[in-house]
Amino acid sequence: MTHAEDELNSQPECWTRAATEAAGHAGALPVAGERVAIVGCGTSYFMAQAVAALREGAGQGETDAFAASEFPYGRPYDRVVALTRSGTTTEVLELLGRLRGTAPSGTRTRTTAITADPGTPVVEAADDLVVLGYADERSVVQTRFATTALTLLRTHLGLHDETVVDDCRTALATPLPEGLVQCAQFTFLGRGWTVGLANEAGLKMREASLSWTEAYPAMEYRHGPISVTTRGTATWMFGEAPEGLAEQVRATGALWLAGTLDPLAELVRAQRLAVAVAAARGLDPDRPRHLTRSVILNP
Repeated sequence: MTHAEDELNSQPECWTRAATEAAGHAGALPVAGERVAIVGCGTSYFMAQAVAALREGAGQGETDAFAASEFPYGRPYDRVVALTRSGTTTEVLELLGRLRGTAPSGTRTRTTAITADPGTPVVEAADDLVVLGYADERSVVQTRFATTALTLLRTHLGLHDETVVDDCRTALATPLPEGLVQCAQFTFLGRGWTVGLANEAGLKMREASLSWTEAYPAMEYRHGPISVTTRGTATWMFGEAPEGLAEQVRATGALWLAGTLDPLAELVRAQRLAVAVAAARGLDPDRPRHLTRSVILNP
């Protein structure tokens, strides 16, 4: 078993622990009414997209998501939350360092880092720290840390319950649809907070299995991308699909996959697909081509 397989299979236990311990981290997490930015790189950026949409949708306050390298320093925020598994990513550390100055309003922006490793530079760079050491990973490809961090934040927002964990177990136990691994192209679609999950599913497939993958907001799919959909394409919807979209995709000859589980559990199914396609192609998902656990630009 690869590290990636072992780590993705441990997610139900990680999610349960994150939900149980969320109240103990409340002092480090955004409170209702704060203007918040959530930042990250790669997988963490896509988790930030999901959390930002969830928080705004829950009426907790204006929330933006940015790749750490694209943060708008002239825009005032009450708190910036950085998601970083390694705690060493250059762009995240540079961002937190710059935020030690003053915001345009003259008040200092408070920062929180959510990480897997307490022995890294992010510990000194952020004002507040949440360590999810039990969700750390040996594989370069992220699975459980990202979903555990999202579970922690969903719980903090009052949007998590045990049915999500049950769905995760179902996602791990249910065979993948017949013929899915053999598809040549994979497209993931989302709406609202699940757009971030769709983006992450696409990234997982590219990282682990070198697959041709795309991700879009579901309503945007008909504005061009559906033109490359054909027999041999799998189109996977995270959450409720727009009316008529399934029929239009099937008419192209593509395989349509409707998400029936909680969208975060659907992401676990996509993680399994990435590992399965990697195995079918003789690839090692623990050591993706050209990738490392952390991008450190100036060691």
